[in-house]
Amino acid sequence: MATRRQFLKVGLAAGALLAGAGWLAFRGGRAPGPGYQWLDARSAAIVKALVPAVLAGSLPVSPDARREAVRETVAAFDRAVAGLSPAIQAEIAQLFALLGNGAGRFVVAGVRSAWAEAREDEVSAFLHRWRTSRFGLLRAGYQALTQLLQASWYGNPASWARIGYPGPPSLGGTPS
Repeated sequence: MATRRQFLKVGLAAGALLAGAGWLAFRGGRAPGPGYQWLDARSAAIVKALVPAVLAGSLPVSPDARREAVRETVAAFDRAVAGLSPAIQAEIAQLFALLGNGAGRFVVAGVRSAWAEAREDEVSAFLHRWRTSRFGLLRAGYQALTQLLQASWYGNPASWARIGYPGPPSLGGTPS
């Protein structure tokens, strides 16, 4: 069990790390990357690394179809975040600033390599640590990332056949 002193040290370190991430997120403003409404290039790389770990077993097996599914999910994630309130977008930007920073990625996520080179098992381990963390902030980050990614994938008609969903009912019936 952690002592009060250890708890305070971890709390102060986490607070400083989050403050630094916030500063990094807003120091020069953020501009969407090419082809995105909200995601910048670094955030898009993080989302792209998260997709296979979050959607393990749900993505197509064929490499080409899998690549396309990941691309579509990242684009849908971008559209979803672009539609959120500015306050929530700011929180997500802080989370991506923390994860996008090399030190933050290693210290907070435990991912050693750059997101573009991160292995699926390494990303899955990071997500598992956040899901089971005793810190509510990390669990909230896990929930935000995974729920947005799952909604982005399962909102895509390409995913429906894999789960046996025929699609929404047609509302254009014949007039009586």
